[in-house]
Amino acid sequence: MKTAYDVIIRPIITEQSMEDLDIKKYAFEVAKDANKIEIKKAIEEIFGVKVIKVTTTHVLGKAKRTGAYPMGKTASWKKAVVKLSADSKNIELFEGMV
Repeated sequence: MKTAYDVIIRPIITEQSMEDLDIKKYAFEVAKDANKIEIKKAIEEIFGVKVIKVTTTHVLGKAKRTGAYPMGKTASWKKAVVKLSADSKNIELFEGMV
């Protein structure tokens, strides 16, 4: 059985994700085998907020080359963007970033 901390790997801190904070959208890297229901329950359990929508996407690894070595690839991962309800509190993890 997976815990909430097995589902949510890390928050994603980028320019685009910081612009979406005012409309209560937060981005996270999640486990590749996690579904939307598991992600919603994990976010609600960890941060104590009310999630109304979860969107997910698979981010493919980029082709990388280092010198004379053959072409390699970075790891693929899964990204989730969660939207909180209007009456829900903000996630404090992102507060100092803006």
